[in-house]
Parts: sequence; C-alpha cells; structure tokens
Amino acid sequence: MELEQLRAFLEVARTKSFTAAGRSMFVSHSTVSRAVSSLEAELGVSLIDRGNRVLGLTEAGKRLSDRAPELLALADEVADEVRNIL
Repeated sequence: MELEQLRAFLEVARTKSFTAAGRSMFVSHSTVSRAVSSLEAELGVSLIDRGNRVLGLTEAGKRLSDRAPELLALADEVADEVRNIL
C-alpha cells in the first residue's frame, strides 16, 4: 500500500469523481484511476462502487476512508521527525 494510492483514494472518496480528484491532485484522471485500481488489487477488495452515475464507497472503502487519514498523518509526522534529526 503506497501513500499516493491512499491519497488518490481519499480524494476520490471526497470528490466522488476520478476527474475532480485528478484536478485537485494536479494529475490526470487516469493516473488517479490506476492508483485506486492498484490499491484495490493489492487489498483484494473493491473500494469504490462504480456501478452508479455517482461514485460511492463500498463497505471496505468506507472503512479505509475512516482509517487512511490516520495513516497519512502518521507518515507525515514520521517524515517530519526524521527531517528534524540533527
């Protein structure tokens, strides 16, 4: 699981759109779609319900969207700590 995959997933969850997520991340919608698809493949579950006109989250997607911000915050915190070591 890569941090950029999590960021892409969370942005899709927030915007309910691969295109809007790509715009806000300054990447193409296909880059976002590939990142989310790779994350789904790695986890072995669908995270996004693509069946409707508006994207929604599966139960697994809801769980990940609740927990992923903690992971990203921890990763940022660790990176800051490491950068500040003298």
